[in-house]
Amino acid sequence: MSWYWFPDNTVLCNFACVDGLPLLEKTLRVRGRWTEAIAFEAAQSARVYPGLSSVAADGWLGDPIEIDGPGEAERIERLRRAVFGGSPRRPLKHLGEAQTCHVIMNWPEFVGSAWITDDRDASEYARAQGIAAMDTMDLVSEAVAEGFCSTDDGFELLHRMRYEGRHLRVPRHPSDL
Repeated sequence: MSWYWFPDNTVLCNFACVDGLPLLEKTLRVRGRWTEAIAFEAAQSARVYPGLSSVAADGWLGDPIEIDGPGEAERIERLRRAVFGGSPRRPLKHLGEAQTCHVIMNWPEFVGSAWITDDRDASEYARAQGIAAMDTMDLVSEAVAEGFCSTDDGFELLHRMRYEGRHLRVPRHPSDL
């Protein structure tokens, strides 16, 4: 069984705002994947964080996962509305979260994969469904553990993300990574 790591658009933006996408790519170690809705969100976010346009071009999250099986759109829409608070007036809001949870829970090739999001409510839902959930700080901790950056560099990176207005967990001390 293969397992993958699915970063949410918020995570991509966290790394993009501090020019940290190369570190994210290295930390994902070819395990990164995304759904078509997340790829779309990242393309929209590239207007604010231009580095995001390189993610699709470089292909390190693979081709966006297209979801077109019988009844899947309806199940994803129910999940989007019931769990993530999506509304009919904003059909794309929370679509990425719903698609990601759907493929991890229902597609055999992605069962056992992890979802990376800084949304606490979404993370709690994922864990309740048996999905491994991580956040940006966990990814930076992984980068430190793998020797891709030092604890001081990881600590500084997370605090720079926060300074840039991103909402994420940050450690009190570099040793917390």
